Amino acid sequence: MKYFWCAKNKRRLFLLTLSIFLLNFSCTAKQKNPWISLFNGKNLDGWKVKIAGYDVNVNYKNTFRVENGVLKVSYDEYENFNGEFGHLFYKDKFSHYKLRVEYRFIGAQVPGGPDWAFRNSGVMLHCQSPESMTKTQSFPVSIEAQFLGGNGQDERPTGNVCTPGTNIVMDGKLITQHCTNSRSKTFHGDQWVTMEVEVHGDSTIKHIVNGEVVLEYEQPQLDDSDAEARQLISNEEKMLQEGYIALQAESHPIEFRQVEVLVLQ
Repeated sequence: MKYFWCAKNKRRLFLLTLSIFLLNFSCTAKQKNPWISLFNGKNLDGWKVKIAGYDVNVNYKNTFRVENGVLKVSYDEYENFNGEFGHLFYKDKFSHYKLRVEYRFIGAQVPGGPDWAFRNSGVMLHCQSPESMTKTQSFPVSIEAQFLGGNGQDERPTGNVCTPGTNIVMDGKLITQHCTNSRSKTFHGDQWVTMEVEVHGDSTIKHIVNGEVVLEYEQPQLDDSDAEARQLISNEEKMLQEGYIALQAESHPIEFRQVEVLVLQ
């Protein structure tokens, strides 16, 4: 009877010790690599607006707004779209990180929006600062992880890469074309999609859609044949090691309910 009591209590002590260890390990891991929410769910604090044709932080016709805990790109105050391409920049730069964005396209494209911008948006990586853009500049020099929504019938992958003022390397080859499609499936309708981008400075970048790696490339760099990019080249250094993150407004309404970053070491 005494032996049974000791064995039982030793087992309880072991399980208690193991539970405490696992709890401490979990808490330490969370403290070491916390996800940082870039969006507070209330307002645009921490973000800067830049819309083509307007100065920094002029939020033309309330294009970027927060409603019911959702960050929105809205065109309900527009009569027509006349090239007011917009970007919402987070205040800090990042270099090695994982970005997670939940987005969905909604409603109809604003009249005057270009055909290619139907259900088209994205997040810009390694961006120049909004202050360094010219007043009329439509897109920041950056690497774009593109968001596309389906039209209800045709194949239209999301998670593509586009390169305004930049180039990338894929399979050892310099890619100078503007956009390269991913391997993702098409997402029709107004469904929420989770897009993750894993960025390793001027090394590899991965696009991940709903948990699936759909595109990989490396060596993001400034394009010295682009006039706006040439203004950013310093001491002939073209490689992009860091930059700002910016959400895009290209004439189709879109909503974001999560924007967060995990800084990588």
